[in-house]
Amino acid sequence: MEDSIRELWLSTGLANFTLGQVLMILVGGTLLFLAIRKKFEPLLLVPIGFGAILSNIPIAAMAGPEGLLGYVYAVGIETGVFPLLIFLGVGALTDFGALIANPKTILLGAAAQFGIFTTMIGALLLNAVPGFDFTLADAASIGIIGGADGPTAIFLATRLAPELLGAIAVAAYSYMALVPIIQPPIMRLLTTKKERAVVMQQMRPVSKLERILFPLTVLIVTALLLPTAVPLIGMLTFGNLLRECGVVERLNKAAQNEIINIVTIFLGLAVGSKLSADQFLRVETLGILVLGAIAFGIGTAAGVLMGKIMCWATGGKVNPLIGAAGVSAVPMAARVVNRVGQETDENNFLLMHAMGPNVAGVIGSAVAAGVLLALLGP
Repeated sequence: MEDSIRELWLSTGLANFTLGQVLMILVGGTLLFLAIRKKFEPLLLVPIGFGAILSNIPIAAMAGPEGLLGYVYAVGIETGVFPLLIFLGVGALTDFGALIANPKTILLGAAAQFGIFTTMIGALLLNAVPGFDFTLADAASIGIIGGADGPTAIFLATRLAPELLGAIAVAAYSYMALVPIIQPPIMRLLTTKKERAVVMQQMRPVSKLERILFPLTVLIVTALLLPTAVPLIGMLTFGNLLRECGVVERLNKAAQNEIINIVTIFLGLAVGSKLSADQFLRVETLGILVLGAIAFGIGTAAGVLMGKIMCWATGGKVNPLIGAAGVSAVPMAARVVNRVGQETDENNFLLMHAMGPNVAGVIGSAVAAGVLLALLGP
Protein backbone atom coordinates (compact mmCIF):
# COMPACT_ATOMS: atom_id res chain seq x y z
CA MET A 1 0.00 0.00 0.00
CA GLU A 2 2.78 2.41 0.95
CA ASP A 3 4.63 1.59 -2.27
CA SER A 4 1.51 2.39 -4.30
CA ILE A 5 1.06 5.69 -2.50
CA ARG A 6 4.72 6.51 -3.05
CA GLU A 7 4.48 5.69 -6.76
CA LEU A 8 1.37 7.82 -7.03
CA TRP A 9 3.13 10.72 -5.30
CA LEU A 10 6.17 10.42 -7.55
CA SER A 11 3.92 10.59 -10.61
CA THR A 12 2.60 14.02 -9.62
CA GLY A 13 3.96 17.35 -10.68
CA LEU A 14 4.34 18.46 -7.06
CA ALA A 15 6.93 15.75 -6.41
CA ASN A 16 8.96 16.56 -9.52
CA PHE A 17 9.02 20.34 -9.82
CA THR A 18 12.46 21.92 -9.60
CA LEU A 19 13.21 25.49 -8.59
CA GLY A 20 14.33 26.24 -12.14
CA GLN A 21 11.05 25.01 -13.59
CA VAL A 22 9.04 27.11 -11.17
CA LEU A 23 11.15 30.14 -12.07
CA MET A 24 10.63 29.63 -15.80
CA ILE A 25 6.88 29.10 -15.35
CA LEU A 26 6.84 32.49 -13.62
CA VAL A 27 8.71 33.92 -16.61
CA GLY A 28 6.05 32.44 -18.90
CA GLY A 29 3.35 33.94 -16.71
CA THR A 30 5.06 37.33 -16.91
CA LEU A 31 5.04 37.14 -20.71
CA LEU A 32 1.31 36.34 -20.63
CA PHE A 33 0.74 39.30 -18.30
CA LEU A 34 2.58 41.66 -20.65
CA ALA A 35 0.56 40.33 -23.59
CA ILE A 36 -2.90 40.29 -22.00
CA ARG A 37 -2.82 43.16 -19.54
CA LYS A 38 -0.29 45.48 -21.18
CA LYS A 39 -1.10 44.37 -24.76
CA PHE A 40 2.59 44.10 -25.69
CA GLU A 41 2.50 42.19 -28.99
CA PRO A 42 0.06 39.49 -27.82
CA LEU A 43 0.33 37.58 -31.11
CA LEU A 44 3.90 36.75 -30.14
CA LEU A 45 3.91 36.75 -26.36
CA VAL A 46 0.77 34.66 -25.74
CA PRO A 47 2.04 31.54 -27.58
CA ILE A 48 5.63 32.07 -26.37
CA GLY A 49 4.54 32.51 -22.75
CA PHE A 50 2.18 29.54 -22.85
CA GLY A 51 4.83 27.42 -24.55
CA ALA A 52 7.23 28.31 -21.73
CA ILE A 53 4.70 27.11 -19.16
CA LEU A 54 4.00 23.85 -21.02
CA SER A 55 7.69 23.08 -21.48
CA ASN A 56 8.42 23.38 -17.74
CA ILE A 57 5.71 21.03 -16.49
CA PRO A 58 7.56 17.94 -15.25
CA ILE A 59 6.84 14.44 -16.58
CA ALA A 60 4.59 15.81 -19.38
CA ALA A 61 7.72 16.19 -21.59
CA MET A 62 5.90 18.53 -23.99
CA ALA A 63 9.18 20.02 -25.19
CA GLY A 64 11.05 16.71 -25.40
CA PRO A 65 11.97 15.02 -28.67
CA GLU A 66 8.75 12.98 -28.55
CA GLY A 67 6.53 15.77 -27.22
CA LEU A 68 4.21 17.90 -29.34
CA LEU A 69 6.31 21.05 -28.95
CA GLY A 70 9.45 19.06 -29.69
CA TYR A 71 7.95 17.82 -32.95
CA VAL A 72 6.79 21.32 -33.90
CA TYR A 73 10.25 22.72 -33.19
CA ALA A 74 11.97 20.02 -35.24
CA VAL A 75 9.62 20.33 -38.22
CA GLY A 76 9.22 24.09 -38.37
CA ILE A 77 12.25 25.76 -36.82
CA GLU A 78 15.16 23.35 -37.22
CA THR A 79 14.32 23.04 -40.92
CA GLY A 80 13.88 26.80 -41.34
CA VAL A 81 10.40 26.38 -42.86
CA PHE A 82 8.54 28.59 -40.37
CA PRO A 83 10.73 31.68 -40.94
CA LEU A 84 10.21 31.47 -44.69
CA LEU A 85 6.44 31.14 -44.34
CA ILE A 86 6.43 34.10 -41.94
CA PHE A 87 8.25 36.15 -44.58
CA LEU A 88 5.59 35.16 -47.10
CA GLY A 89 2.89 36.50 -44.77
CA VAL A 90 4.86 39.65 -43.93
CA GLY A 91 5.24 40.42 -47.63
CA ALA A 92 1.50 40.00 -48.18
CA LEU A 93 0.65 42.19 -45.19
CA THR A 94 3.14 44.99 -45.85
CA ASP A 95 2.65 48.04 -48.03
CA PHE A 96 5.98 48.81 -49.72
CA GLY A 97 4.59 52.10 -51.03
CA ALA A 98 6.30 54.25 -48.38
CA LEU A 99 9.73 52.95 -49.38
CA ILE A 100 8.97 53.34 -53.08
CA ALA A 101 7.74 56.90 -52.57
CA ASN A 102 10.75 57.89 -50.45
CA PRO A 103 13.66 55.60 -51.37
CA LYS A 104 16.10 57.69 -49.30
CA THR A 105 14.72 55.98 -46.20
CA ILE A 106 16.60 52.85 -47.23
CA LEU A 107 19.60 54.55 -45.59
CA LEU A 108 17.77 54.41 -42.26
CA GLY A 109 17.11 50.71 -42.69
CA ALA A 110 20.76 50.15 -43.54
CA ALA A 111 22.00 52.17 -40.55
CA ALA A 112 19.86 50.15 -38.15
CA GLN A 113 21.76 47.00 -39.17
CA PHE A 114 24.89 48.45 -37.55
CA GLY A 115 23.96 46.66 -34.34
CA ILE A 116 24.35 43.30 -36.05
CA PHE A 117 28.02 43.73 -36.85
CA THR A 118 29.04 45.47 -33.62
CA THR A 119 27.45 42.68 -31.61
CA MET A 120 29.41 40.10 -33.59
CA ILE A 121 32.54 41.70 -32.19
CA GLY A 122 30.99 41.76 -28.73
CA ALA A 123 30.23 38.03 -28.89
CA LEU A 124 33.85 37.26 -29.79
CA LEU A 125 35.13 39.50 -26.98
CA LEU A 126 32.87 37.64 -24.56
CA ASN A 127 35.07 34.59 -25.09
CA ALA A 128 37.48 36.19 -22.64
CA VAL A 129 34.93 35.41 -19.91
CA PRO A 130 35.09 31.84 -18.54
CA GLY A 131 32.18 29.72 -19.77
CA PHE A 132 31.92 31.28 -23.23
CA ASP A 133 33.40 29.86 -26.43
CA PHE A 134 31.65 31.45 -29.42
CA THR A 135 32.99 30.84 -32.92
CA LEU A 136 32.75 33.48 -35.65
CA ALA A 137 29.68 31.69 -37.03
CA ASP A 138 28.13 31.70 -33.54
CA ALA A 139 28.87 35.42 -33.21
CA ALA A 140 27.24 36.15 -36.56
CA SER A 141 24.11 34.25 -35.56
CA ILE A 142 23.93 36.13 -32.26
CA GLY A 143 24.54 39.50 -33.91
CA ILE A 144 21.58 39.11 -36.30
CA ILE A 145 19.31 39.47 -33.26
CA GLY A 146 20.08 43.20 -33.54
CA GLY A 147 17.97 43.35 -36.66
CA ALA A 148 14.90 42.65 -34.49
CA ASP A 149 13.79 40.06 -37.02
CA GLY A 150 12.95 36.70 -35.46
CA PRO A 151 12.49 34.77 -38.74
CA THR A 152 15.83 35.99 -40.09
CA ALA A 153 17.60 35.12 -36.83
CA ILE A 154 16.16 31.60 -36.93
CA PHE A 155 16.99 31.17 -40.62
CA LEU A 156 20.64 32.15 -40.11
CA ALA A 157 21.09 30.17 -36.89
CA THR A 158 19.81 26.95 -38.49
CA ARG A 159 22.68 27.20 -40.97
CA LEU A 160 25.52 28.69 -38.93
CA ALA A 161 24.90 27.80 -35.29
CA PRO A 162 22.19 25.13 -34.89
CA GLU A 163 23.37 24.35 -31.35
CA LEU A 164 22.49 27.93 -30.31
CA LEU A 165 19.21 28.01 -32.24
CA GLY A 166 16.95 27.78 -29.20
CA ALA A 167 18.58 30.61 -27.27
CA ILE A 168 18.82 32.83 -30.37
CA ALA A 169 15.16 32.23 -31.25
CA VAL A 170 14.03 33.08 -27.72
CA ALA A 171 16.15 36.24 -27.61
CA ALA A 172 15.11 37.43 -31.07
CA TYR A 173 11.38 36.99 -30.50
CA SER A 174 11.52 38.32 -26.95
CA TYR A 175 13.11 41.58 -28.08
CA MET A 176 10.76 41.84 -31.06
CA ALA A 177 7.82 41.62 -28.68
CA LEU A 178 9.35 44.14 -26.27
CA VAL A 179 9.93 46.83 -28.91
CA PRO A 180 7.37 49.16 -27.21
CA ILE A 181 9.41 49.00 -23.99
CA ILE A 182 12.98 49.05 -25.30
CA GLN A 183 12.88 51.61 -28.10
CA PRO A 184 11.14 54.73 -26.67
CA PRO A 185 13.79 55.58 -24.01
CA ILE A 186 16.56 55.36 -26.63
CA MET A 187 14.56 57.51 -29.05
CA ARG A 188 13.86 60.20 -26.45
CA LEU A 189 17.47 60.20 -25.24
CA LEU A 190 18.92 60.82 -28.70
CA THR A 191 16.46 63.44 -29.97
CA THR A 192 15.34 66.88 -28.87
CA LYS A 193 11.73 67.93 -28.45
CA LYS A 194 12.10 70.14 -31.52
CA GLU A 195 13.33 67.20 -33.62
CA ARG A 196 10.50 64.96 -32.40
CA ALA A 197 7.99 67.62 -33.42
CA VAL A 198 9.15 67.78 -37.07
CA VAL A 199 6.17 67.34 -39.40
CA MET A 200 7.07 65.54 -42.62
CA GLN A 201 5.52 66.34 -46.00
CA GLN A 202 2.89 64.04 -47.46
CA MET A 203 4.39 61.35 -49.69
CA ARG A 204 3.70 61.17 -53.42
CA PRO A 205 1.19 58.62 -54.74
CA VAL A 206 2.70 55.32 -55.91
CA SER A 207 1.32 53.74 -59.08
CA LYS A 208 0.20 50.15 -59.34
CA LEU A 209 2.92 49.46 -61.92
CA GLU A 210 5.60 50.64 -59.46
CA ARG A 211 4.13 48.43 -56.75
CA ILE A 212 4.24 45.37 -59.02
CA LEU A 213 7.72 46.04 -60.40
CA PHE A 214 9.31 46.78 -57.00
CA PRO A 215 9.24 43.23 -55.53
CA LEU A 216 10.33 41.77 -58.86
CA THR A 217 13.22 44.23 -59.06
CA VAL A 218 14.32 43.51 -55.49
CA LEU A 219 14.27 39.76 -56.20
CA ILE A 220 16.26 40.09 -59.44
CA VAL A 221 18.92 42.30 -57.83
CA THR A 222 19.21 39.89 -54.88
CA ALA A 223 19.47 36.89 -57.19
CA LEU A 224 22.25 38.54 -59.18
CA LEU A 225 24.28 39.93 -56.28
CA LEU A 226 23.49 37.82 -53.19
CA PRO A 227 21.82 34.47 -53.95
CA THR A 228 22.24 33.33 -50.32
CA ALA A 229 19.57 35.86 -49.31
CA VAL A 230 17.08 34.64 -51.93
CA PRO A 231 15.14 32.25 -49.62
CA LEU A 232 14.12 35.14 -47.35
CA ILE A 233 13.87 37.89 -49.96
CA GLY A 234 12.15 35.53 -52.37
CA MET A 235 9.33 34.67 -49.97
CA LEU A 236 8.99 38.33 -48.90
CA THR A 237 8.70 39.58 -52.47
CA PHE A 238 6.39 36.72 -53.50
CA GLY A 239 4.04 37.61 -50.66
CA ASN A 240 4.12 41.26 -51.68
CA LEU A 241 3.45 40.40 -55.31
CA LEU A 242 0.37 38.43 -54.21
CA ARG A 243 -0.78 41.62 -52.49
CA GLU A 244 -0.10 44.03 -55.33
CA CYS A 245 -0.87 42.13 -58.53
CA GLY A 246 -4.63 42.20 -57.86
CA VAL A 247 -5.51 38.92 -59.57
CA VAL A 248 -4.99 36.34 -56.79
CA GLU A 249 -7.02 37.79 -53.93
CA ARG A 250 -7.74 34.35 -52.45
CA LEU A 251 -4.04 33.55 -52.23
CA ASN A 252 -3.31 37.01 -50.86
CA LYS A 253 -5.91 36.60 -48.12
CA ALA A 254 -4.60 33.14 -47.28
CA ALA A 255 -1.05 34.47 -46.91
CA GLN A 256 -2.28 37.41 -44.81
CA ASN A 257 -4.54 35.36 -42.56
CA GLU A 258 -4.63 31.56 -42.41
CA ILE A 259 -1.01 30.81 -43.30
CA ILE A 260 0.72 33.43 -41.15
CA ASN A 261 -1.71 32.94 -38.24
CA ILE A 262 -1.20 29.17 -38.11
CA VAL A 263 2.56 29.49 -38.44
CA THR A 264 2.65 32.21 -35.75
CA ILE A 265 0.83 29.93 -33.28
CA PHE A 266 3.18 27.01 -33.76
CA LEU A 267 6.32 29.15 -34.07
CA GLY A 268 5.48 30.92 -30.79
CA LEU A 269 4.86 27.63 -28.99
CA ALA A 270 8.09 26.19 -30.40
CA VAL A 271 10.12 29.23 -29.31
CA GLY A 272 8.49 29.05 -25.88
CA SER A 273 9.51 25.39 -25.62
CA LYS A 274 13.12 26.55 -25.50
CA LEU A 275 12.37 28.43 -22.28
CA SER A 276 12.56 25.14 -20.39
CA ALA A 277 14.76 25.40 -17.30
CA ASP A 278 17.33 22.83 -18.43
CA GLN A 279 18.00 24.67 -21.70
CA PHE A 280 17.49 28.28 -20.71
CA LEU A 281 19.18 28.63 -17.32
CA ARG A 282 22.71 28.42 -18.65
CA VAL A 283 25.51 30.97 -18.75
CA GLU A 284 25.71 30.76 -22.54
CA THR A 285 22.00 31.52 -22.96
CA LEU A 286 22.12 34.44 -20.57
CA GLY A 287 25.10 35.83 -22.48
CA ILE A 288 23.15 35.60 -25.74
CA LEU A 289 20.23 37.47 -24.14
CA VAL A 290 22.53 40.26 -22.97
CA LEU A 291 24.24 40.51 -26.36
CA GLY A 292 20.85 40.51 -28.09
CA ALA A 293 19.67 43.43 -25.99
CA ILE A 294 22.88 45.33 -26.78
CA ALA A 295 22.49 44.58 -30.50
CA PHE A 296 18.90 45.78 -30.51
CA GLY A 297 19.79 48.96 -28.61
CA ILE A 298 22.68 49.77 -30.94
CA GLY A 299 20.52 49.14 -34.02
CA THR A 300 17.82 51.50 -32.73
CA ALA A 301 20.37 54.17 -31.81
CA ALA A 302 22.15 53.92 -35.18
CA GLY A 303 18.85 54.38 -37.02
CA VAL A 304 17.94 57.45 -34.96
CA LEU A 305 21.40 58.98 -35.42
CA MET A 306 21.15 58.47 -39.18
CA GLY A 307 17.73 60.13 -38.95
CA LYS A 308 19.34 63.13 -37.25
CA ILE A 309 21.91 63.35 -40.05
CA MET A 310 19.13 63.25 -42.67
CA CYS A 311 17.19 65.88 -40.70
CA TRP A 312 20.22 68.18 -40.80
CA ALA A 313 20.99 67.43 -44.47
CA THR A 314 17.39 68.17 -45.56
CA GLY A 315 17.06 71.34 -43.53
CA GLY A 316 14.71 69.83 -40.98
CA LYS A 317 12.38 67.94 -43.34
CA VAL A 318 12.99 64.48 -41.82
CA ASN A 319 11.85 63.56 -38.33
CA PRO A 320 14.78 61.62 -36.78
CA LEU A 321 12.38 59.35 -34.92
CA ILE A 322 11.60 57.40 -38.09
CA GLY A 323 15.17 56.07 -38.03
CA ALA A 324 14.20 53.86 -35.09
CA ALA A 325 11.87 51.99 -37.45
CA GLY A 326 14.92 50.85 -39.41
CA VAL A 327 14.99 47.72 -37.29
CA SER A 328 12.86 45.17 -39.05
CA ALA A 329 10.18 44.56 -36.43
CA VAL A 330 7.41 45.39 -38.89
CA PRO A 331 5.03 47.11 -38.25
CA MET A 332 5.72 47.26 -34.48
CA ALA A 333 8.65 49.67 -34.72
CA ALA A 334 6.70 52.01 -37.03
CA ARG A 335 3.82 52.11 -34.55
CA VAL A 336 6.21 52.95 -31.72
CA VAL A 337 7.68 55.80 -33.78
CA ASN A 338 4.21 57.18 -34.39
CA ARG A 339 3.33 56.95 -30.70
CA VAL A 340 6.51 58.69 -29.52
CA GLY A 341 6.04 61.41 -32.13
CA GLN A 342 2.49 62.06 -30.96
CA GLU A 343 3.71 62.49 -27.39
CA THR A 344 5.20 65.80 -28.58
CA ASP A 345 2.47 66.71 -31.08
CA GLU A 346 -0.71 64.66 -31.10
CA ASN A 347 -1.44 65.81 -34.66
CA ASN A 348 1.90 64.59 -36.03
CA PHE A 349 1.27 61.29 -37.83
CA LEU A 350 4.54 59.51 -38.62
CA LEU A 351 3.26 55.98 -39.21
CA MET A 352 3.43 55.93 -43.02
CA HIS A 353 6.75 57.79 -43.04
CA ALA A 354 8.16 55.23 -40.59
CA MET A 355 7.00 52.33 -42.76
CA GLY A 356 9.66 53.25 -45.35
CA PRO A 357 12.65 52.53 -43.10
CA ASN A 358 10.70 49.68 -41.47
CA VAL A 359 10.35 47.88 -44.81
CA ALA A 360 13.96 48.76 -45.63
CA GLY A 361 14.95 47.18 -42.31
CA VAL A 362 13.24 43.92 -43.23
CA ILE A 363 15.14 43.82 -46.51
CA GLY A 364 18.33 44.99 -44.81
CA SER A 365 18.33 42.28 -42.16
CA ALA A 366 17.70 39.62 -44.81
CA VAL A 367 20.58 41.00 -46.88
CA ALA A 368 22.84 41.06 -43.80
CA ALA A 369 21.95 37.43 -43.15
CA GLY A 370 22.75 36.59 -46.76
CA VAL A 371 26.15 38.29 -46.53
CA LEU A 372 27.02 36.45 -43.31
CA LEU A 373 25.85 33.16 -44.81
CA ALA A 374 27.92 33.73 -47.95
CA LEU A 375 31.03 34.52 -45.89
CA LEU A 376 30.69 31.96 -43.10
CA GLY A 377 28.33 29.30 -44.41
CA PRO A 378 29.31 25.71 -45.08
